Amino acid sequence: MNIATERNSWMRVQLCRVFKRYVSPETPVELLKKKTQAERICRDFGRDFRAIPVVQAKFDSRPLPDEALCALLWEYKDRGKKGYDLTERFFDLFQSLFSTKSEFVIWGPKRAGQDVQAKSIWPDYPNDSRPLDFVISNKDKSRIYAVGLARYDGDRGGAQEDDRTGGYKNCADEMLAYADSRGLPVKILFVNDGPGLLLGTMWEDYSRIEERDPKRIKVLTLRMIPERLTADWLTSGMENA
Repeated sequence: MNIATERNSWMRVQLCRVFKRYVSPETPVELLKKKTQAERICRDFGRDFRAIPVVQAKFDSRPLPDEALCALLWEYKDRGKKGYDLTERFFDLFQSLFSTKSEFVIWGPKRAGQDVQAKSIWPDYPNDSRPLDFVISNKDKSRIYAVGLARYDGDRGGAQEDDRTGGYKNCADEMLAYADSRGLPVKILFVNDGPGLLLGTMWEDYSRIEERDPKRIKVLTLRMIPERLTADWLTSGMENA
């Protein structure tokens, strides 16, 4: 409960990592990410918490400096940074490519920041929590050309790969179903980079997502953008909207 009162989110996350390793290995990581779950963690897992004297004794038996603990706390120090770098580079590249086409603006969190919620663009959007990394629109945001996600894929496969591509498929299906129900010509962009794309199965899964509706879905790496992301594609179908 004391950890949950820590205001510095970075410090709170680090304390939760130590807590999970030393006090409650059974506590799911997802619960530890939310300070509002502190009471639930105590209620559901408290009976298996290691006693504080045991934790203190184990901690005191560790070497100083404790290289293993340092590695545990340091391994995620740049977590998310590559994703932020990707988003920033995409924004800069888009603005450079479309600098002469004043009808296009791109907005959203360029690096860290709160995602744009689909609900904030379309108040009747059926999913209250559909985050978007960027939106491409006209200057006054009255016409939405495209929305999308930008992700950096690490070099792990397995569940990470399935979660990412499955999440993209669900997002595309949900967005297109809504667009069809409202007659909106909005496009969907998935911008990806990183060594994970070298996993053949991941790239094939991405390709299949685009193949579902290539006139409205594109999956791109940064190097593909100058050739494949065009004004014609973004504006196609707008004449009937």
